[in-house]
Amino acid sequence: MQLNPGLVVASYGRHFLVETPDGKRLTCHPRGKKSQAVVGDHVLWQGTHDEGTVEKVQERRNLFYRQDEIRTKSFAANLDQVLILIAAEPEFSEIQLARALIAAEAEQIQPVIALNKSDLVEPFEKAWGRLLPYQRMGYGVLPLSLRLSKEVDREHLLRHMEGKTTLVLGPSGAGKSTLINLLVPGSLVVTGEISQALNSGKHTTTSTTLYWVDKARTIALIDSPGFQEFGLNHVAATQLAGFMPDLKPHLGQCKFYNCTHLHEPGCSVISAIESAASPHPVSKRRYRIYSDLFAELSQPERY
Repeated sequence: MQLNPGLVVASYGRHFLVETPDGKRLTCHPRGKKSQAVVGDHVLWQGTHDEGTVEKVQERRNLFYRQDEIRTKSFAANLDQVLILIAAEPEFSEIQLARALIAAEAEQIQPVIALNKSDLVEPFEKAWGRLLPYQRMGYGVLPLSLRLSKEVDREHLLRHMEGKTTLVLGPSGAGKSTLINLLVPGSLVVTGEISQALNSGKHTTTSTTLYWVDKARTIALIDSPGFQEFGLNHVAATQLAGFMPDLKPHLGQCKFYNCTHLHEPGCSVISAIESAASPHPVSKRRYRIYSDLFAELSQPERY
């Protein structure tokens, strides 16, 4: 049995679009009932007529996913970075941003925040101020105006994406479709063609799609829906602080080794809240996000 290498570039339900090393694409189905491959996976497949069967998923570097009480949603595998696109308007949810950042940190994937609509002066100034703590944590924050500064923003984004596979996430209204079309002209047409190839109907798009930004296929952009409900049930409450760069420096500095950073005396995190004396201050807003997520992740499992 001859197995061929390929890259999963789109998925819809139990169908995949697999790209061969020479750039050809074919529809593949999983072997057996479980659909385990995701976009970005390197797979081995076997041809059957004009389609194929995925026989094996190669070892992954990482897997970016979310998990709520009911189900797990895998976004993509083998990522170099996650670009989280938010906008000055509508006002972004900081807890949703925190969830995406924590999920990236948990898989050791570099996150980058992009703030769109810099042409809206006052809302942008306010949103930029909300992101200052994230810049102090070491996160890159890119200012964008996708509606006006198209070529400038395109060059700006490409510099950050060169030679990388980047997953783009963002809530509705942030400008994600504009960004994808700016970097990959005609991507909506490509999405429609992929939907037809995967028999997913002309009124539906694929769940997740990989686009090549350059002809040499060195810059990959993955578009995936699903920013709104970002469950972190795959992260233990006790691990949470380790995935938050403003809290992480305080780990091991508390009076009690098993400190939850919620109420214990001698807690290094609590003493750093809005503290000018601390080399690693923690904002009240970020601490509230930590407390809320800790409570959520400490809930007993429901069956």
